[in-house]
Amino acid sequence: MYVKDWMTKTVFTVDINDSVVAAVRLMRDKNIKHIPVMDKNRLKGLVSDRKLKEYLPSKGTCLDVYEMNYLLENTKISEIAGDSVFVAEPSLPIEEAALMMMEHNIGCLPVVEKDTLIGIISDKDIFKAMIDITGGSKKGYRITFILEDISGSIRAAGDVVRSCGFGIESILSGHIDMKDKRKVVIRTRGAGDAVKMKNDILEKYPDAEILFRG
Repeated sequence: MYVKDWMTKTVFTVDINDSVVAAVRLMRDKNIKHIPVMDKNRLKGLVSDRKLKEYLPSKGTCLDVYEMNYLLENTKISEIAGDSVFVAEPSLPIEEAALMMMEHNIGCLPVVEKDTLIGIISDKDIFKAMIDITGGSKKGYRITFILEDISGSIRAAGDVVRSCGFGIESILSGHIDMKDKRKVVIRTRGAGDAVKMKNDILEKYPDAEILFRG
């Protein structure tokens, strides 16, 4: 899955010459947390609600409400946007976008193709992708195996599930702090013989954990 599959295509923006107040109003009216800053249809920066919250108190020290409003109406958003912004291409794998956001402690990435802003992907979009990939919102069994890290071990565990009439919604695998072992989570779909599946799994994999999401 790629960024283009999960990005938000409708993007609200502000111009580099717009005021801080204009950005605050847009965030409030559209219930958004990030706004790309544009200069003649080219991305020049990004403003987040966090940046605005950090900026407003520092500028409001010793000012009354009228002075504060005047200041913000006459302060360009370019003062907050900065000179650089991390971006993603639409063909970037979704997990690489998540890694980039985590490493740089940012909540979103504008999506740019040939210097044109075509979307934005946020941490909320990443969460949606993760839920979809893992099948977390679907009804079915969640089975956790501790398997030998050898060829065919995951297929063998999946065959036990399938032999009881269930389909497989997703398979996730990761290494754990045990030599030559890996943790594998299989989520089922469809109807099957649940009693037989539990018995067959625990007979062959006594350390397996079986949960049901209804």
